[in-house]
Amino acid sequence: MKQEQTFSNVGICLLSLLMLLVAASSTAHARSTKSGFQVDSEDGRLSVPELVSKYGYHVEEHSLSTDDGYRLTIHRVQAASYTNGTVVLLMHGLLCSSADWLMIGPGNALAYLLANEGYDVWLGNARGNRYSRDHASINPDDDNSFWKFSWHEIGRYDIPATIDYILEQTGHRRLQYVGHSQGTTGFFVMASTRPEYNDKIIQMNALAPVAFMGHMKSPLLRFMTKFLKTLDILLAIFGVGEFMPNKPILHEIAQLICPPNSTVHINMCAHLLFLLAGYNPSQLDPVMLPILFGHTPAGSATRQLVHYAQEVLSNRFEMYDYGKLKNVLIYGSATPPEYDLSRVTAPVVMYYGLNDFLATPEDVNRLARKLPNLKRSVAVNDVLFNHLDFLIASDVRHLLYEPVMEGMASAEVAN
Repeated sequence: MKQEQTFSNVGICLLSLLMLLVAASSTAHARSTKSGFQVDSEDGRLSVPELVSKYGYHVEEHSLSTDDGYRLTIHRVQAASYTNGTVVLLMHGLLCSSADWLMIGPGNALAYLLANEGYDVWLGNARGNRYSRDHASINPDDDNSFWKFSWHEIGRYDIPATIDYILEQTGHRRLQYVGHSQGTTGFFVMASTRPEYNDKIIQMNALAPVAFMGHMKSPLLRFMTKFLKTLDILLAIFGVGEFMPNKPILHEIAQLICPPNSTVHINMCAHLLFLLAGYNPSQLDPVMLPILFGHTPAGSATRQLVHYAQEVLSNRFEMYDYGKLKNVLIYGSATPPEYDLSRVTAPVVMYYGLNDFLATPEDVNRLARKLPNLKRSVAVNDVLFNHLDFLIASDVRHLLYEPVMEGMASAEVAN
């Protein structure tokens, strides 16, 4: 009974968190953001193709398969004046999707800015999210084996398959890579376990890079890691392997915690975000929240969260921990092997936030010391810049995206 009560208490905390986040999507209206761009709260209800088309860009939807049978959908974005420019792949973070790179609209969002500069922009989607919830032989709704993956498989299978498909479609030999959070984790998995892919990368541009997590500061996620041994069971109860909110329950409880008629409910939800990612109210325009929560969470496997929790506790960048007995059967040792970062030979530029609770400066600096071809490690010029600011900060274009694009252009000249 005590263990069941523990499951219940932690479950309520997790569900309440997601409810608060989703609640914000119900009542905001279109208005100008602090950065001056007119966004529409209806953008949170649009799919990626609908969103891109709405703003006058060319969009394509492509399907591809991985070596282990997962079917991924990726998106291609080009400006109307596009000519055969450099190819760039943008890879999203945990619980997110290709929409990450579009939410703050033309004039601000990285996908549009790159398209305006003549890049051939491709937006990846990892297995299990709303755009890549498919398999050649497994039904994700009926067979829990679909969800038996972590970000290891995303790096081992999804990102390589996506890169190969894009290069084949475009006729290019190499591409630029931009990843945020899990999008960086997956890259480091790929480059260390399948090092031949290093030669296909012009430059890896890592935003809020996550490998080591021993200094992770989020109080909410720190709390969750205390229940690591029961987390897999707990999340399986609520999502049967898939980590997604139960929408009817979320809506009902959200009415109590963040009432639609309340003038402060969006701020309440914003403060919850700050507990997750870091506190930076001057860079969060509340009008962005309904758009953010219209696209996020986009879905993931329970094991992705469990794997990150393991990283926090072990303070190592290592493969999935199945427990001592199963580890011996799979890895030949009681503990999971660490990823060999010395094999990441592609040029890497890292951008990190000084107030990022999830990718802390201490952990990023540790990662920097392990990378043999690190070109630069850049702290964003805002002492409060947090994990979500990389996507939705009011000044993200000036603070981050313009320097990123300048660095990408320099790498292409050098190569």
